[in-house]
Amino acid sequence: MPATYTTASGLPRYNPLSQALHWLSALFIFAVLPLAWVAISLPNSELKGTMFVLHKSVGLTIFALVAVRIIWRMIRPAPADPQAPKALEVIARINHWLLYAIFLIMPVSGYLLSALSGRSTPYFWLFIVPGFEKNEALAKTFQAVHVFGQFAVYLLVALHIAGTVWHLVIRRDGLLERMLPVQDGRGGR
Repeated sequence: MPATYTTASGLPRYNPLSQALHWLSALFIFAVLPLAWVAISLPNSELKGTMFVLHKSVGLTIFALVAVRIIWRMIRPAPADPQAPKALEVIARINHWLLYAIFLIMPVSGYLLSALSGRSTPYFWLFIVPGFEKNEALAKTFQAVHVFGQFAVYLLVALHIAGTVWHLVIRRDGLLERMLPVQDGRGGR
């Protein structure tokens, strides 16, 4: 039986692998956005190409991380928050699953946008994910999905952060501590 990790106040804590996957995902998500903004703003150059390779590679990494997170979450569901009203817990779970969905949709739509434009996708210069025969109409469809998805990412991440701030500042219920590594020297109990 796996150890049950708790916060200093006794709330159930996410297990260390869930925590690591969460913060690693956050790191890549906050990296992929500025890479896209910079790549789009640059004139055609080698640097622009490099920024797009990084953006696409980070996007594919996010896809893999989220897929692993979903599988892990099926194996180890999120711990319940005994202090949260049921409605808030439902809203939080819906937001989490929408975040998972958009972080799968964005890399897929970005890849298909590129692939259907007749381009292959280098993954950190390690290997190439091949493209498809050029199909301008489908490429435009996936471009629209990708652009719309960008705003969904902003909204869902903002809601996630706002919820965390609300728990931290207004409720002061220790919710953020559940997603942080043990700080007080205690392991699982």
